[in-house]
Amino acid sequence: MRKFIASLLLLPVLGLACSGSVLARDKSPFITAREINLSMLLPPPPANDSLQTKKELAEVLKLQVTRTPEMVARAQADEAENVWRFADVMGPKFTAERMPQVAKFFQRIVDTEGAVVDPYKDVWKRPRPHVYSDLVKPAVKLSKSGSYPSGHATDATLMAITLANMAPEMRAAIMARGAEYANNRVVGGIHFRSDIEAGRIAGTVIAARLQARDDFNASYDAAKAELRSVMGLGAEAPAFIPQ
Repeated sequence: MRKFIASLLLLPVLGLACSGSVLARDKSPFITAREINLSMLLPPPPANDSLQTKKELAEVLKLQVTRTPEMVARAQADEAENVWRFADVMGPKFTAERMPQVAKFFQRIVDTEGAVVDPYKDVWKRPRPHVYSDLVKPAVKLSKSGSYPSGHATDATLMAITLANMAPEMRAAIMARGAEYANNRVVGGIHFRSDIEAGRIAGTVIAARLQARDDFNASYDAAKAELRSVMGLGAEAPAFIPQ
């Protein structure tokens, strides 16, 4: 899967029908599945009878007996799909009340994830772990929608990338929190590992595509300015320089 992610960086985004021009929109998503064809970017999920699925089921079952009450509580809290789950690394000023522009902007990002990913869950129709095996007892709310790719993992990755670009001083902590956010879907017993891996690919692809859109960038700039002002980070985010 890591090799597959790396190969994506060398390929043009396929199945895109939308330019970066500003579009008049009444709906919340910046883009939909019409503009990103995930079936051309993601490998199909492992077959139900494959060795990989059996190994992934074993991981879910192992976590089921080894997860602590603290891990369960964290996974249950991370059922919420919103950027405020990053407050534990962003600090006490990071709230919807203090940042209405940020709240509005990231709600559109969550809506975008659903508009892009949900149709492909129906294409692949991978059963959730608890649907696949009666042995699985999820610690989070049950769902019978397609398991692949994970919407939560897509959201976690997409929000983490966007938030880290707004506050690059905090990039490492934000990206680590995004990874935990995604992984908690396996901890909770509601997703297989490859669902999470596919969600991370999807989130990265969506983030890259959004950055080419004028309407996204206008909303991003306003939200970034508000976030940095409220958090006292200064007007301009420092450029990221690879080491």
